[in-house]
Amino acid sequence: MSTEKITQAKAEISKTSAYKVITEFFDEGSFIEIDTYAKSGDNYAEAVAGYGSVNGLPCYAFCQNIDVANGAMSKAQAAKLKKVYDLALKNGAPVVGIYDSLGGKLKEGNELLNAYGTVLHAASTLSGVVPQISVVLSDCLGTSAITASSADFVIKAKDAKISVQTSDDEGCNCSVAIIADDKEDAISKAKDLILYMPSNNLSTAPCAEEFGPDPEGKCIVCKTLDAGSDVKLYDHIGETAKVGFARLQGEVVGVVQTKGGKIQKPDGKKITKLVSFCDAFSIPVITFLNSEGFDCLGAATSVTNAYAEATTTKITVITGKAVGPVYVAMAGSGAMTDLTFALPEAVVSPLNEMAATFLLAPEKMEVPVKDQPKVAEEFAQANLSAFKAAEDGVIENIVTEAELRTVLGQSVTMLMSKRVSTLPKKHSTIG
Repeated sequence: MSTEKITQAKAEISKTSAYKVITEFFDEGSFIEIDTYAKSGDNYAEAVAGYGSVNGLPCYAFCQNIDVANGAMSKAQAAKLKKVYDLALKNGAPVVGIYDSLGGKLKEGNELLNAYGTVLHAASTLSGVVPQISVVLSDCLGTSAITASSADFVIKAKDAKISVQTSDDEGCNCSVAIIADDKEDAISKAKDLILYMPSNNLSTAPCAEEFGPDPEGKCIVCKTLDAGSDVKLYDHIGETAKVGFARLQGEVVGVVQTKGGKIQKPDGKKITKLVSFCDAFSIPVITFLNSEGFDCLGAATSVTNAYAEATTTKITVITGKAVGPVYVAMAGSGAMTDLTFALPEAVVSPLNEMAATFLLAPEKMEVPVKDQPKVAEEFAQANLSAFKAAEDGVIENIVTEAELRTVLGQSVTMLMSKRVSTLPKKHSTIG
């Protein structure tokens, strides 16, 4: 090919929306394209792919090219994407897939199924080795939705749909970690999330300058973690727990916060997802626990298994109630928690306050029904208190809100070199 033709081909590719999106994703001037001139039939392959730096960190990425055959998946596109995954695996860097397509190239017939299978296998192989993020800019349906959801985290533009059902008018956001305002915001949020990701499972997450806690913060989490460092995940799912990433004295931590009541099934799923990811990449998990139990057995099983199987640093702070199975799953010996602290007003009990009072002090409940909750609360503060839990050895220490940030920071630092030997097996079958 002559120099003139190469220049023309480059100009043609650089005019497409995918090229513009991917160059905006990478740091200015850092993007190096791979398989630039790979063909799919008479056109160039329906994706732009390559590597570069994002906020100074190494990253591989691909972007489906809606301007070329509607970005349809094909043998050629699958080969291009597989090369991205292979390079990321060899060099230990995250993969970001940007999905902007109208489906697959159906005229390729059964070969299209193999193309999808190639990409799915590559993504599964990399799972737990390097972080993977999917960014969905337009409707992502059918097998494409499965491929996108194979990543660790899915970010989608608000108007985009993702669903395994091609006829689904509403789409399914159950696998979506972040819903962005628009396409530009989705790309921006992916770049922000990269800052919390280690390059691979053998490296550590990037440190940042330490900021003090938010001076106007009202909740215990805001008063403890670095101000403005939180990245909320799955915030549109569930009502009884919040999960995400944040920084504590500049170090990346995974954060689980339960908000009272019983943990529901959707909340159990997102807690499990975050803890499993943090374990795969050795990111410490700090749990702020306030819960009266689990709403369903499925949530209880998956959360218990995620905490018990995780060998990463795990620290739990009981901020309110830790009742029965929730304590066992997320704070006690069942969770194999490294350290468990409690605020002075915390309650730790095998039963809820009412049941415990009826069982342990039935004479105190011989009062009008309307007064029983108050009596039960008084009994809990006297007999199910954090101090009693410390006496019984089920928590390590009682800390005040003012002490908590320092205590957690020192604890995370001391546990950074934690090593745990596990039994040889493929994986757990629980959940």
